[in-house]
Amino acid sequence: MDSSKRRVFFYVNWNVSKEVKLEYEPLEKMPHYSECAPLVEGLGYTLVELHISPAKTVTKITAVIASKDPSVDIGVNDCSKVHHALLPRLEAILGTEDTYMELTSPGMERNFKNAAEFSVFVGREVRVWDKTVTDWVGGKIVSADEKSVTLEKDGKSQTISFENIAKAKFIHL
Repeated sequence: MDSSKRRVFFYVNWNVSKEVKLEYEPLEKMPHYSECAPLVEGLGYTLVELHISPAKTVTKITAVIASKDPSVDIGVNDCSKVHHALLPRLEAILGTEDTYMELTSPGMERNFKNAAEFSVFVGREVRVWDKTVTDWVGGKIVSADEKSVTLEKDGKSQTISFENIAKAKFIHL
């Protein structure tokens, strides 16, 4: 057979024994979250995520904020307001002015990175991949704790354990 006409097939065997679940990590465990969250809350927002990465010449900071009101979206002016207040606080905490900070909203297509985010986004529409039904389950977040989230849809509530959630994201119409 001519080598130029050879067909090659690849088979990918996803390791199903590797358990995929959304882990719960208290937001307060993020370095410097406890020092920064009250400042952000005082401005009327919630600090969802804070990552600080020291590099050779600059410290990179990434932060995500959300509105306390689930019906209100975050805009550029909101991000700017928090950026101007939060950057000097972090520079003082870190003891450096060699910083680069990126501050954003959660975005319409956000994938939840931490199950603790459910309590931040109470009142918002989400969908979760429930491993017990192997399908997406959607609804409005009614409540959340360290072990599960309760969603409501069409007047019916459903509580899903974090160990049964593989993914979660916002629902946007």
